[in-house]
Amino acid sequence: MSRNPESLAGVADVNLSGRTAVVTGATSGIGRETALALARLGADLVVHGRVAAAGERVVAAAEDVGADAAFLSADFADPVAVDGFADAVRAHTPTVDLLVNAAGAHFSDGRLVDCGADRAERTFAVNHLAPFRLTRRLRDVVADDGRVVVVASRLHRRADGSFDVRSVDGYDGFAAYCRSKLANVLFADAAAERLDGPAVASCHPGFVPGSGLWREASLPVRVAVGALAALPNVLTPGVVDTAAEAAATPTWLAASQRQAAIHPGGGYFVDCEPAEPSDVARDDAVREDLWALSESLTGLSW
Repeated sequence: MSRNPESLAGVADVNLSGRTAVVTGATSGIGRETALALARLGADLVVHGRVAAAGERVVAAAEDVGADAAFLSADFADPVAVDGFADAVRAHTPTVDLLVNAAGAHFSDGRLVDCGADRAERTFAVNHLAPFRLTRRLRDVVADDGRVVVVASRLHRRADGSFDVRSVDGYDGFAAYCRSKLANVLFADAAAERLDGPAVASCHPGFVPGSGLWREASLPVRVAVGALAALPNVLTPGVVDTAAEAAATPTWLAASQRQAAIHPGGGYFVDCEPAEPSDVARDDAVREDLWALSESLTGLSW
């Protein structure tokens, strides 16, 4: 059996011709594999990343399989850049059929960054507020039968639902990452309630130690992740995934003909199946408090 994401997800026979996919964080790792899977299924592609050379390589790979592809850059730690990216997407295509929010980062040092209307901790800003902002800016061009996929993580279970992100006192990079992934799960369900038409879902894709996600993590985290990446796959079954394996669930959520019927209004998925997120992720009060905080920090209302 082929080990590409679309085959692993059971959607290799889906035809996405005539549909446009925007994939953030698409120059490496899970985002890259998801983008190329959608291109092989026939979708036109907007590739997001920060480094032009890496983006153009993904564009070239997508064009090699017959897709129309373009690279648009943006630093998701900068709300002005996120808005510029959204404007560029709108100029490039009148309709976004598939929006895959796969960009993410893990930072070892605590830093406050501008979020549009206030300042917040950088991991939260990049991993949650950027997709919150981008999805809002593209809201009116996402097709009614479209999909919005938010790549979260099972590490959301390590977060307790407190979002004290206006301070970096006592900052812990791992805790900040877990908190941002909980925000991803909560955001997907809250957005599903507010978007009239598109299906929205979050997922745990898998653990890919060789991806670029951990490049700015603390030294102990980088050492541990590097050690896992160096081990043969046969020694880490069920623990470590290849980027292609981890891209299977985001690809399934974007392309499966079953997904909209299963969860038209949100949901969390693991291994291409619905799964239960943490108790905190299902807490209505936490979800609404996070939404209000996100609107306050970004200055954007839905």
